[in-house]
Formats: sequence, structure tokens, C-alpha cells
Amino acid sequence: MTGKKIPKKYQKMKSVKQKSNWQIKKLGEVCDVLDSKRQPITKRDRVAGEYPYYGATGILDYVQDYIFDEKLILIGEDGAKWGAGENTAFIADGKYWVNNHAHVIRPHRDIVLDNWMIYFFFLVDLTKFTTGLTVPKLNQENLKKIEIPIPPPSEQHRIVKILDEVFEKTAKAKENAGKNLQNAKKLFESYLQGVFANSGKNWEEKGLEELGQITSSKRIYKKEYVKDGIPFYRIKEIKELAHDKNITLKLYISKKRYKEMKDIFGVPLVGDILMTAVGTIGEIYVVKNNEEFYFKDGNILWFKNFNSVDPYFLKFVLISFVEQINKLSKGSAYSALTIEKIEKHRIFLPKLAEQKQIVKKLDSLSEQTKKLEKIYQQKIDDLAELKKSVLRKAFNGGL
Repeated sequence: MTGKKIPKKYQKMKSVKQKSNWQIKKLGEVCDVLDSKRQPITKRDRVAGEYPYYGATGILDYVQDYIFDEKLILIGEDGAKWGAGENTAFIADGKYWVNNHAHVIRPHRDIVLDNWMIYFFFLVDLTKFTTGLTVPKLNQENLKKIEIPIPPPSEQHRIVKILDEVFEKTAKAKENAGKNLQNAKKLFESYLQGVFANSGKNWEEKGLEELGQITSSKRIYKKEYVKDGIPFYRIKEIKELAHDKNITLKLYISKKRYKEMKDIFGVPLVGDILMTAVGTIGEIYVVKNNEEFYFKDGNILWFKNFNSVDPYFLKFVLISFVEQINKLSKGSAYSALTIEKIEKHRIFLPKLAEQKQIVKKLDSLSEQTKKLEKIYQQKIDDLAELKKSVLRKAFNGGL
């Protein structure tokens, strides 16, 4: 293929610096595909060793032998992610083994640089080249058809050097923002632990079973769901409510079924607490109003009739002991917290007025912490967008 004009999708920066000596080449024209040399080894048949064993997304294991001994590019064939900003392609070097879930390609390095291709695959969305709905796959035929803009090698070297510097600096900035994000969270956690680590004056030690009732709902079957009626919450919805998010998937039971539950067993009231007890333990929602709803049995614990405890104080107590609560979990396939276990948990309890004062302080610190978390998370998001922006300029000829 001789030089072509850059397609429209690459022409955003044309007025700035579109080079006439850039070409568009199909991947199969500028790379050797070495897929025939790769070999899968089942986990049962692998013998531990020093050589990396690569799959679609990176190193899976280390084995005693190798089939490649050179610098090559691996691109996920199946079981990978192909969206823009995903690490679809990565470099393998030295001695290593590759299974049949990653394409193995050797660039014609007099035409295209390894890192030029790596950056290109980081930028573009390759999902349109994949086939299969249940098990998506980027097959070799489609891989070879992918078009890549190619400037002269000297221009590639210059642009790659810029990209290397940008990515190095953004990685460092992201690392710092991530540390600050974690420090903000730890600041609140540390203060929270300090509040409950040592009891104050006249604080009483009580078991949770002494302070109220810990129970769950009665069984509602999937066949009882209706199109409209009383909202029905599972773990997913309790998590969303716990973080003041809107319910993304609304399920309902009939008003008649709800009334049966209410009349016989009762329903959650203002001030009651619901806590997730299977999988991710400790997502806590304090019922804030009289809106009618019901929830899934077993997966969610229901704290009710805790009349001597401010519900938000109890929420902070439970949050502070999430690690301990997780240690109480049982089950090998998933973690779960039983009513019998949590009932025995003991806490220190001040008078109601002091509880409210503590809640006020913790709420204030929690709000400040959330603001810091939002700032640092935004910095991380902005850095990710900056990388994409610079890459777009690079492959439009704008650097």
C-alpha cells in the first residue's frame, strides 16, 4: 500500500500539522504475526520455573521453559479488553512463553516502532474489530486489517519520546493523587477508630443483642415481583442507598404482599438500620423517611428497636468495626455475616446526648473527607483524559 491521505478520524489536527509524508498501513503489512508459534499449557500441566507465561492481559504464571527469546508485542485475542484507554497491547521481552489467548506480533522496525504501536493501541477502540457476543474475540484476520497511521521513523522517535515523558509524569501525578486519596480515607478511619477505641467517662459496655433486635426480612420469591407497586431492595440497592445514589434497577412487590408482611412481621421504620451481610459486608443504610419498601431476606441484616442508641451513632460504630465484622464472616465461596455472630458483638455506649455530639463531629469530618476524596478522584480522572488528549494529538500529527 502506498501513502494515503489520513482518514477523517485522524484529521482533527490537520490545520495544525498534517504531514504529507504520513501513511496509513494495515497492521498485516507492517508486522509479522507469530501466532503459529504460541502454545497453551493447562494449569495442571505447567511446571513451575523462571520464565513468564503470558496470556491475553499479561503474565499468568512462571514456567520452566520458553518458546520466545526476543522483544515482541502481545495483543489480547480473547479474554481481554479492547476499549480506548485499555492496555490492549503490551511488550514482552527476554525469554518467555505465550498461550493461545494473545496474538504475538513482530513489527517491521524499519517502518514502525514498538512503542508507536503500543501507544496507538492504547488510544483506539478496537471493539468494532471483535466478533462474538458471549465470548468476544479479536481474531487474526481482523487484527491484520486494523489501520495505523505511520509517519517516518524519525518522526515516530520524536513523538514517542514526548509521549514517554508525558506518560511518565502523568503516572507520577496519578500515583501522588492516589496516595492523597488513600490518605484522606485513612484520616477519617483513624479518627473514627480513635473515638471508639477507648470508652469515655460513664460509657457502658453492651452487647448488640442487649440494645435492640437484629433480624432480617421474610422470604420474597422472584415470581412475586411485579411491574409496579412497593419497592423491593436487594444488596445492590442497599449499597446505592447507603451512598446516597439513585436506584438503577427498580424491583417491586405488590401492595397486598407488602401489607401482609407489614401486618404479620413488620417493615423497616425511620431510624432502623439495614446492613449488607453477604459479599461486601458493612454497607449501611439508615432509613430516613416513611417511604414504603421491603428488602431481600438473609443477605441484609435489619437493626430495629435500638431505642437507646442514636441510629447514626450505631452506624459509625458498625463502620468502625467493619474489619472485625469481616473476620466474623464465614463461608469459603463468599463471606457472610450471621445474626448470631453480630448479636454477640460488644460496643461502648455513652448517653444519648453525647452520642449525638459525637455523630455531629463525625459527620463534619466525614463531609470534609468526602470533599477531599472528590478532589483527588477528579485529579485522577483529569490525568486519564490528559493522556487521551495528548495521544489524539500525536496520532493526528499535532505534536
